Amino acid sequence: MSEVFPSLAELHALNPKHQAAYPDPVAVDEVVKELSVRPPLVFAGECDDLRGKLAQVAQRKGFVLQGGDCAETFEGVTAANVSNKLRVLLAMAVVLTYAAQVPVVKIGRLAGQYAKPRSKDTETRGGITLPVYKGDAVNGFAFTPEARTPDPKRLLDVYNASAATLNLTRAFVTGGFAHLAQIHSWNSDWAKTSGVGTRWEELAGEIERALAFMVACGMDDESMRKVDFFASHEALLLEYEHALTRIDSRTAKPYNVSGHFVWIGERTRQLDGAHVEMLRHVQNPIGIKLGPTTTGADALALADALDPDHQPGRISFITRMGAKKIRELLPPVIEQVEASGREVVWICDPMHGNTFEAANGYKTRDFNDVMDEVNGFFDVHDQLGTWPGGVHIELTGDDVTECVGGADALAETDLGDRYESLCDPRLNRNQSLELAFLVSQRLTDGRLKRGLRDLQTAPTADVLA
Repeated sequence: MSEVFPSLAELHALNPKHQAAYPDPVAVDEVVKELSVRPPLVFAGECDDLRGKLAQVAQRKGFVLQGGDCAETFEGVTAANVSNKLRVLLAMAVVLTYAAQVPVVKIGRLAGQYAKPRSKDTETRGGITLPVYKGDAVNGFAFTPEARTPDPKRLLDVYNASAATLNLTRAFVTGGFAHLAQIHSWNSDWAKTSGVGTRWEELAGEIERALAFMVACGMDDESMRKVDFFASHEALLLEYEHALTRIDSRTAKPYNVSGHFVWIGERTRQLDGAHVEMLRHVQNPIGIKLGPTTTGADALALADALDPDHQPGRISFITRMGAKKIRELLPPVIEQVEASGREVVWICDPMHGNTFEAANGYKTRDFNDVMDEVNGFFDVHDQLGTWPGGVHIELTGDDVTECVGGADALAETDLGDRYESLCDPRLNRNQSLELAFLVSQRLTDGRLKRGLRDLQTAPTADVLA
């Protein structure tokens, strides 16, 4: 992997997609200069740790839970909002760990997810056309010329908001909030309001009894008190990502220090494009979104460009095929990649391929479609004998009404009650926990089937041993 990091001018010469159309290039240069001397948000060693954990997932020794907002907002940087998202993710991780009996790598879609690619550059209301909202990193949501004009100073706000979110997150996951002894307190009010609350209470009770037994036996391990938690976002805006790429003093190699795990979106994964060129130089673990047009050759070409040295844990393919297409389109992609000898992490994004507009105009997703794509993902991997390495979910820790269906049977008529997303619809906390239980069942079934296959194919002496 080349250690010569390309300049912003070289990247812009590649005609990057979905960038902000800033009206003042001098202001952009000033912001980039200021960002380039600010302290790193994450550290290179932390990125290496995550890459090592993802290598274990690729070797069937772990599972990835990646989740968070579709698009973070500056207003959302509060202790309550961050803790609500964390407790949902921690609860989901516990459910998955208990079922799969392998470590769950916890990655938040947070502390940097402030920009979104959009299908159109403009929006028209009442005969007035303005730039489309592309996330708080670019412009404001209010439909006014002042708010919708891209402002590079917002990148400084992204940095500040991300730093605050990471500070809160680190405090929560190491300061006692994530202690397994607190498992009931994470979701104390869910049991009263959620259709999956009873299942959660039963699981929490089992874990508490097991924990008490371990403590009584003198096994009060540090791993029960805190968890490893990593930050991720789409590396979309070149100015921000370039300014926060630094040369690591230990290795003299470039790392993107805006997040531990960064991904290239379905709309910006052009093989000869600026985003692939930028990220092929950094040492972070890299995600690549793969939509329904992806072929096995496409996936391999991207892997070869971004990971020519076949570095363990380097590449995660995040598939987003859609519930109706995944069983047909995913197998040939996996087969060609696996046949190459590459060990990659396969992650299912069941959200982005299942969006539709409800009759009342709200953009939404049906929970049944989300789960169907997850089931299709597991079906394909079971069929091929490969490892379903994780799920990537847009979710919130609040009781929003953005996706229909689920245990609470939200209908399209309910969407207006608490539709709070400024971009794509998210699973609410109850739907998220319900999804975790359904995924845990697939992990349990797969683990049992793999165990039976191992017993059936093992020599008699090994079985008896």
